Amino acid sequence: MGVLRNSPKASAIKKSATLQHLFDLEANNSSGTKIYSPKSSKQSIIESEYGEIVSIISHCCSIFTFTDPLESPLEQDVKRLKLFQLLSFMKKPKKPLPEEIIRPLVSMLSANLFRPLPPSAKRTVVCELPEDEDLVSTLSPAWPHLQVVYDILLRLVLSIDPKVLRGYVDERFLVNLLSLFQSEDPRERDRLKNVYHRIYSKFTFYRAIMRKSMNDVFLHYVFESEKHSGIGELLEIWGSIINGFAVPLKEEHKLFLMRVLIPLHKAKGMPVYHRQLAYCVNQFVQKEPMLGGTVVRGILKYWPATNCQKEVLLIDELEELVENIDPDHYRKLALLICTQISRCLNSLNSQVAERALYVWNNEHFVKMASSMMEEVFPVVVESVEKNLKWHWSKSVKQLTETVKTMIEEMDPNLYDKCLEEIAHKEYLAGQEDIKRKENWERLELAAAKNHQFFQPQKCMYVSH
Repeated sequence: MGVLRNSPKASAIKKSATLQHLFDLEANNSSGTKIYSPKSSKQSIIESEYGEIVSIISHCCSIFTFTDPLESPLEQDVKRLKLFQLLSFMKKPKKPLPEEIIRPLVSMLSANLFRPLPPSAKRTVVCELPEDEDLVSTLSPAWPHLQVVYDILLRLVLSIDPKVLRGYVDERFLVNLLSLFQSEDPRERDRLKNVYHRIYSKFTFYRAIMRKSMNDVFLHYVFESEKHSGIGELLEIWGSIINGFAVPLKEEHKLFLMRVLIPLHKAKGMPVYHRQLAYCVNQFVQKEPMLGGTVVRGILKYWPATNCQKEVLLIDELEELVENIDPDHYRKLALLICTQISRCLNSLNSQVAERALYVWNNEHFVKMASSMMEEVFPVVVESVEKNLKWHWSKSVKQLTETVKTMIEEMDPNLYDKCLEEIAHKEYLAGQEDIKRKENWERLELAAAKNHQFFQPQKCMYVSH
């Protein structure tokens, strides 16, 4: 007969079997045999395959300022070697990194990159020439490490799926990355520009946020601080972004042109980033020539009064804009542009005057001026004749003679008519001057009579 379930014998057998099972488990554990667990198995695989990389990442989290005399140069070299090892690992075509590696890797990159920048060492006065920027730039002493860190970040962005990185390269990460454009080290800004642009290209879900963040930097620079080292690099990124805009342009993009790019012309530091700014503006006009009028009026609005270097740059930009403007708009803009060029032609600064005169060698500019001969010629002829009479520079006078010959050949009768009008204006001005002198003489005579009338009373008062 079988043993009953509730009998004492059955209970004893079950209990002993259970104890025996526990003893067996303990023996197996003590001999090195482990109970299978999916989590511990995955962890062991990562440790066996990426253990060395995890150790390198941990070692690279140590930060060196390169300014503290207590820091060991040997330890700095060891860290740089570890960074190169990590970069070499990132360049190898392997399977995608697990998230257990990405998390500490991004943390290490953040610890090395996101640091307080040193106070600006530049002069408050803007350099006379854009090339002088390198002479006053502050090179970061930590660049031997930062250079490799930026390369690792770039390799991470290129090799990992953006959807996977999204949890680590978040909006806060991008804001911190954008703030590094204030670094005065041009080497760092150049690497940062490449990384930031790659992120914009691959992380399509962040594009609107990144554009808005860059716009905030521009607006703060123009209307508040006028202090930022990375405006040129940010405009380079924008140049490639604008190049990819579809036609017709969205209203958002047109507002960026009018509210951000055009006001950037008024800042004192504009010569430093003018090349990139002019490229962005011309990209807009090439895509929609109808925007040429808006751009020209905006530039004329912010035309400098005393900064000759900016004047030369803006003349260059105007000339390039004329080449891209829709010819149907020549009649609307000819008088505005020619009036400003004529004012620059009479500038006492020889560089400004010569640059304004060279504009007349541009076929598009001459074509635009010819479209409004009756309105443009009086302004141009007056400036040319004024230069020939009064300008101090011989080279400016020689160039003016060349321009005069070209303009006369365009319409000799109109040129003579303009000369007659100029002579008539000078005659009227001379008459006004004569009347003014006569009025002053009458006032002086009346004042002398009054002085003689009051003088005896004054003498009697003094003698008394």
